[in-house]
Amino acid sequence: MATIDALSLQSRVKLNDGYDIPILGFGTYEMDGRDAYRAVTYALELGYRLIDSAEWYYNEMECGRAILDFMQRTETPREDICYTTKLMSNRGIQHARAAIRKSIKACGLGYIDIYLLHSPMGGFEMRKESWMAALEAKEEGLIRSIGVSNFSQRHLKEFAGAGFVPVLNQIDLHPFMTRRQIVEYCQPNGILLEAWAPLVRGLRFKHPVIQKIARAHDRKPSQVLLRYSLQKGYIPLPKSVSPSRIVENSQIFDFELTENDMDALDNLDEYLVTDWDPTDAE
Repeated sequence: MATIDALSLQSRVKLNDGYDIPILGFGTYEMDGRDAYRAVTYALELGYRLIDSAEWYYNEMECGRAILDFMQRTETPREDICYTTKLMSNRGIQHARAAIRKSIKACGLGYIDIYLLHSPMGGFEMRKESWMAALEAKEEGLIRSIGVSNFSQRHLKEFAGAGFVPVLNQIDLHPFMTRRQIVEYCQPNGILLEAWAPLVRGLRFKHPVIQKIARAHDRKPSQVLLRYSLQKGYIPLPKSVSPSRIVENSQIFDFELTENDMDALDNLDEYLVTDWDPTDAE
């Protein structure tokens, strides 16, 4: 990755399998079809190149269509776009094989750049079978990189014992949920961390520490939180259907949080669950 002061919306970071990924993504959770199409289109026009969807979001078709239309309109090569989607549930190898093909057909992009197991739920054997199905699809050229989402340190260690190393772990990760154990396992082991709720769903924008740091840098609370993710080495995935907020969320490369700012933010941990927390699944 480039040095902190040289980062931009076009910056990328290497995954442990050799592929690379943009350092700022665009999330589409809770966007219905029409909103997803419009928001993804606008994000791509602004320069976002990492689009995050999921089988569970029911918007893979609209996300894929927005990408395809943008590529055709702008002559942007397919390899410039990084598209992520996720397996909804771990229910055996046959189920995962079918789900992967369904997701590829839905998005229409020919292949999936990053395919994640959306959660550890289902037990180790089912997780293992989901992974094996993804490996098969990777060998067939249907998937480039394989990762996980919402996995705890224990789940990751189980996978490591089986020889499985995900390229990334996408989790609820922000100053109010620092996940120190997971972070301290992933980073030394080359597993990138993505933050699926880097803005804390707006729940802590008015927190005095956030407000103080935002005022000091003449920034919005959202920009402080996203910059925090970048400086921690995480890939934040902010989501919004508002054009002005999509722009705002991309304007985080021309300032830097101080060491004191980062320490203050690190000390806000309260294990705040913003949506769900399946990291304790068997």
